[in-house]
Amino acid sequence: MQPTTSTQVDDTQLVYGPYDKPRPWISFFAALQHLLAIIVPIVTPGLLICQALGVSAHDTNLILSMSLVISGIATYVQSKRFGPFGAGLLIVQGTSFNFVGPLIAGGALMVKQGTPVETVMATIFGVVIAGSFIEIGVSRILPVIRKLITPLVTGTVVLLIGLTLIKVGIISMGGGYSAMGNGSFASGENLLLSCSVLVIIIVLNRIPVVWVRSAAIVIALAVGYAMAAYLGRLDFSGLEKAATFQVPVPLHFGLDFSWGLFIPMIVIYLVTSLEAIGDVTATSKISQEPVEGPVWMQRIKGGVLVNGVNSLLAGIFNTFPSSVFAQNNGVIQLTGVASRHVGIWIAGMLVILGLFPVVSGVLQAVPEPVLGGAVMVMFGAVAASGINILAGTTLDRRSLLIIAVSLGLGLGVSEVPELLANVPEGVRNVLGSGVATGGICALLMNWFLPDRSQQTA
Repeated sequence: MQPTTSTQVDDTQLVYGPYDKPRPWISFFAALQHLLAIIVPIVTPGLLICQALGVSAHDTNLILSMSLVISGIATYVQSKRFGPFGAGLLIVQGTSFNFVGPLIAGGALMVKQGTPVETVMATIFGVVIAGSFIEIGVSRILPVIRKLITPLVTGTVVLLIGLTLIKVGIISMGGGYSAMGNGSFASGENLLLSCSVLVIIIVLNRIPVVWVRSAAIVIALAVGYAMAAYLGRLDFSGLEKAATFQVPVPLHFGLDFSWGLFIPMIVIYLVTSLEAIGDVTATSKISQEPVEGPVWMQRIKGGVLVNGVNSLLAGIFNTFPSSVFAQNNGVIQLTGVASRHVGIWIAGMLVILGLFPVVSGVLQAVPEPVLGGAVMVMFGAVAASGINILAGTTLDRRSLLIIAVSLGLGLGVSEVPELLANVPEGVRNVLGSGVATGGICALLMNWFLPDRSQQTA
């Protein structure tokens, strides 16, 4: 998932509209600004999952490289549009944060049960491939799905995703699971690195310079990287035996599947599809394009379809599901450049960076406390996105009851998984994810407690 999601976008005085073609140097610098805003969020989900599950440095490098390549392919299709594929706007797509928590929880359980990490990754990518067809199907029946999964359900699930990810962020700030194992968790050095990055991000967002604010996370990580180098904390093992040029290798880990891992992800795939509607609509509005009617409907169908197809490619080429990013709307708004030709430049940059493993190796060398300071901002932004979605709904007694019960059960199961110790294993595998528990609860209550205001409208 992208760190921010909002359909409330102010009108922008565009310098270049969607169909304008800026000069190459203008397109390059506009694309570079977008790249600075997205490169860290694209690789972070894969890095967190790999670190949590104990994936080897070499395989982590492969996964991160493919995250960049697959994001570039999706961005190209979204911007260029081919038939029913893509929205035909300046839309950037990257690895989604929505799936981080459930994949870490499910994968860690498999590792704990003695499953080899390579088999765990094969299972995860099998689930990613299967789930992609949910998004592809949703793109064909959007009106029906939107009646079932309302903004109340979507906002609750997104809020849950953000809140359950906070634990992952705090663990990263303390040094990660490896630090828990060697006794260095929450050491003074780890907290110095993570808190320094967090403070720098906050301070940079006070500077009234557009490119500084949009690149705040990259700049903060660069400072944290330098501090880690001074402390002798950089680990370049990901570059060992790395090829100069990375040829995409399909199904590197093989292919497997687990219903216990797949079923909790269904709700997340549905919500991710509907989030794409809001993000494409926001881009449409800021690009001064229609936000209703047949043209708009064609755009959101194409956007959600690419969401699904690209997640299919992601599973085949050993990386994680992708989603439309929303933070790039802020870059469009600040620069006034909405040309979809810039999206093609961004796509080219991402693919090129992904094909050279040295890039992923350098990013992989970031110590987890440094990354933790940045992901706390990203994960908090995910939760804030959920609040933003809920703020656009009518929070009457019915809505508050649905939110209260869904958050209570979802967070409760996430923090106290022992609650499910005596239920059948199949049920435990499904409800073991707090996001799945809360999401299913929100879906069922939204159906069971009909919205009277809609019935009388």
